[in-house]
Amino acid sequence: MEILVCMKQVPDDSVEIRLGTSGEPDLSQAEPQGNAFDTYALELATRFVEANGGTITVATVGTEADKVCLKNSLAVGAKNAAQIEGPEKADASVTAAFLAAGIKKIEADAGKPFDMVLCGRESTDYIGGEVGEILAEKLGLPFVTDVVEVTPGEGKVTLKKELETGYAMVEAALPCIMTISKPNYDPRYPSIKSKLAARRAVIPTIGKDALALGDGDADVKISHISYMEPPKRTAGVKIQEEDPEAALAKAFEVLAADKVL
Repeated sequence: MEILVCMKQVPDDSVEIRLGTSGEPDLSQAEPQGNAFDTYALELATRFVEANGGTITVATVGTEADKVCLKNSLAVGAKNAAQIEGPEKADASVTAAFLAAGIKKIEADAGKPFDMVLCGRESTDYIGGEVGEILAEKLGLPFVTDVVEVTPGEGKVTLKKELETGYAMVEAALPCIMTISKPNYDPRYPSIKSKLAARRAVIPTIGKDALALGDGDADVKISHISYMEPPKRTAGVKIQEEDPEAALAKAFEVLAADKVL
């Protein structure tokens, strides 16, 4: 089974990120890492390969700096990696177009197609959840969202799909594309040996000139024009009266003063 996992490099979302003087998010204290849902996809793929055999390739669209997430992926299960040269700032449609062209190039060079393409459900920086859907359309492949478990079959896979109030079991013909939600386990940590090996790995870049892009595929049509921090919460009022009637009267007084009543 040949599996491709699409990765995106994002800032560490465990660090508090504020707007800088330029009005852009200040990412100076946020280390780059693989998008959380993409790491879930990689862990799911790794467990699948360990149980059923196969090879995992990871790919990302971006610049040379985005290879950090690919090297991290090589340390925890991926065998091959490729950076697809793309614009530093791209919308979901452009990202999907470059991914689709890059996937076709990787398949052509290897002489065999991927059986499954896995994407994280959404990215933790923009939380769009659009790339997987657009990629499936561009590649013309069956598509299932919010998958948490994959069981192999003859020319097909059975997928456990997360719903708002439970799960559904879905069959999909191969090859197919799916987005991965949070399974009931966490991504593994790399060993020191695998980290050192991944650090030394030379990851190829698929240049833009090698991609068979269509007209307008590289045109960014949606862009962020400004960012706003959420308003600061004002301090609440603590009612200290012990008598219930006095406390209720005080509450009405405060609400009336704020013109809520």
